[in-house]
Amino acid sequence: MTASPRPAARIRAVRLGPRSVAALVLVGAVGVVAFGWPFLAPPTSQLSAHAQDAPWLFAGLLILLVAVVAATISESDLGPKAVAMLGVLAATGAALRPIGAGTAGIEPMFFLMVLSGRVLGPGFGFALGSVTMFASALLTGGVGPWLPFQMLSMGWFTMGAGLLPGPVRLRGRAEVLLLAGYGFFAAFAYGTIMNLAGWPFLGSAASDISFHPHASVPANLARFVAYCLATSLGWDLGRAVCTVVLTVVLGPAVLRALRRATRRAAFETPVTFEGPGT
Repeated sequence: MTASPRPAARIRAVRLGPRSVAALVLVGAVGVVAFGWPFLAPPTSQLSAHAQDAPWLFAGLLILLVAVVAATISESDLGPKAVAMLGVLAATGAALRPIGAGTAGIEPMFFLMVLSGRVLGPGFGFALGSVTMFASALLTGGVGPWLPFQMLSMGWFTMGAGLLPGPVRLRGRAEVLLLAGYGFFAAFAYGTIMNLAGWPFLGSAASDISFHPHASVPANLARFVAYCLATSLGWDLGRAVCTVVLTVVLGPAVLRALRRATRRAAFETPVTFEGPGT
């Protein structure tokens, strides 16, 4: 009786060290405050008194923190092979984003982010999500105060795929279904988080579903739920369904291609340069 071969260890494009993990935790904590401050700040606080200025303040803070995290990850273990892979995938994601833009939430880039984060790990996933969103904003002219929030949200989205269970042993249909389920719910989560970023910009006089800085938390929560239902539910559903369909149909082939490229890249093998005649 022969023992079944052990599955190969997972190859990570970026191995997160203590500094990188600390930076991710820090930006995550600040991100929670940046997105959720309408429900965290009491109506009498100075932050609520400057409700129109707060999103701009958090946008500036987030872009600095995302840059710090990217630099920390780069210093930890982002070699030239990983940089090349990051550039290729970010360019592909940025090119996919405009396809179907403005049509029922059809955004093909999300399925690529899910599969890339799964294969290449959470550290690479966070960097890829942030860089892809930044590149796509430059490509489509979507640069504005919402961009730092999009970069952080997409970084979380892609990193989450890298944290899913069974990265080594789970393969085949079960893995595809896991990624499709994650993509479905994460697409809704992304849309809800981005609603939090844009909702305070409406101003209290815009409508009954806009943020009111002096209203109670339950009242603002009801306004926010109504805002999501009225403005983005259909778009988020389209994004989720598109992500599921592409993951199920193209996922197996893309996963094989990514894993083949990862093995050939041999990220953990250092790059050496030999002189002529050696």
